[in-house]
Amino acid sequence: MQVITYFIYVTAILLCLYLLLINIYFLWFNRLKIFQRAKDAVATTRFSIIIPARNEAENIEACIQSILKNDYPQNLFEIIVADDFSTDKTPGIVEHIAKIFLNVRLIKLGNLIDQNLNSYKKKAIELAIAQSKYEWIITTDADCVLPQQWLSLFDAYIQKQNVVFVAAPVMFTCNNSFLSIFQCLDFISLQGITAASVSAGFHAMCNGANLAYNKDAFYEADGFKDTDHIASGDDMLLMHKIKKKYPSSIGYLFNQNAIATTASMPDWKSFFNQRIRWASKATSYKDKGIFFVLLLVYLTNLCLCILFVLCFFHIQLFYFLLVFVLTKALFELPFMYSAAKFYSLQKIMIWFVLMQPFHIAYTIISGWLGKFGTYKWKGRRVK
Repeated sequence: MQVITYFIYVTAILLCLYLLLINIYFLWFNRLKIFQRAKDAVATTRFSIIIPARNEAENIEACIQSILKNDYPQNLFEIIVADDFSTDKTPGIVEHIAKIFLNVRLIKLGNLIDQNLNSYKKKAIELAIAQSKYEWIITTDADCVLPQQWLSLFDAYIQKQNVVFVAAPVMFTCNNSFLSIFQCLDFISLQGITAASVSAGFHAMCNGANLAYNKDAFYEADGFKDTDHIASGDDMLLMHKIKKKYPSSIGYLFNQNAIATTASMPDWKSFFNQRIRWASKATSYKDKGIFFVLLLVYLTNLCLCILFVLCFFHIQLFYFLLVFVLTKALFELPFMYSAAKFYSLQKIMIWFVLMQPFHIAYTIISGWLGKFGTYKWKGRRVK
């Protein structure tokens, strides 16, 4: 029993550290002000928008059309779709649009590289940047839909803040199924932490579905060199490299009209493959702040899982487990509600406490498989 007592103490200490961290994020998030574009702002920034795409025939047209509908001069941006060995109608759809809109282009990886890589997405972005015409790169995903003011807000933010790298918000659409709500809650927490920590200058966090950076800064940071063997990380690992070169020139575009929207994963298998892919780069972070935060989160949830197992042998431990989980949920709630409000998803917060056990278990499983497992993404088995 003495060992169990020590374990309870360790769990309590880890939980206290975790809750302290969450409260810091909450304070940072509440300090954020919505970025406002001046009414008399004049667009000047030229963007090359890069969309890596593999078998996205169902989504690619909606993505491109949402960008073309932006209230931004068409002569100030181009759209480059980098087709990643698609076996469906993706290339044909893009080529058809390109015949109508002169600022839309298609490049095919099959014409440029051999099919023997671990990170096709990084290579697609790298090749597209090499062929881009303009000084600012924006990356998004082929299954995203972008709002009408998206480019105008990026332009105004870049002009006003004098930055070289801008992270921006992403959200999942919610269809009210259990899985969709679970994903949205999980992603709200990640996006809230991203907004809070980047704005505070604490972490190099972002999402490649909504990201902008200066092309010169990309090359000065050696692009994806030394990370191109990692399947994921075209966003955060690059951000860290650029942040090292330009520590005071990283920003976060905090505005609801800059949110990139994408569908949540349709089933548990694809959901876990996505999250394992995200977790697979955890040990590659050079930003030690992120690494220790991830370690703290993982160990806290691991201890709670172990405590759950111990309850089967020592029923009295159930009270500790209940107190720990409820305390965790209640301390997370204010931060989560603030983030959900920004994304207009307050209605799903009713599920937050009920989903705590599932989220704890998922954190352990995806973290472990991200380090020691493999996953399948876009029809490929990835190491």
